[in-house]
Amino acid sequence: MSVSTTNTTTGPAKPLILGGLTAAVVAAAATATVAAAGEFAGISLVVGGAPIPVSGFAVLTVIFSVVGLVLALVLARSARRPRTAFVRTTIMLTALSLVPDVLAGASAATKVLLMVTHVVAAAIVIPAIARRLTA
Repeated sequence: MSVSTTNTTTGPAKPLILGGLTAAVVAAAATATVAAAGEFAGISLVVGGAPIPVSGFAVLTVIFSVVGLVLALVLARSARRPRTAFVRTTIMLTALSLVPDVLAGASAATKVLLMVTHVVAAAIVIPAIARRLTA
């Protein structure tokens, strides 16, 4: 009986983890591409007097995607409706992540570019993880 309990507990986690990590890598590439395209188009990546390297977009996307994945794993074990809880929570967190962009010491174009990268990452990671959670 403990074997089936272990399989039930860890079984669903593996596709969630693999899917979440894959989405994190795809989102990292996408945000870095958006940032590079913005920079190529003449949008500054300087915020508060310090330049953000294009690679920084990818790194932070992976870090916060993994945070989202951990949230999904916790909700998968504790929430009655993990998918709904995850989607609602991550949409709210995505909206909150835009606040520092609005307040950043940067040009309007840079602020918009920062916000676009947040939305792009969320549009990739949230559905990829959510579809692997129980409705």
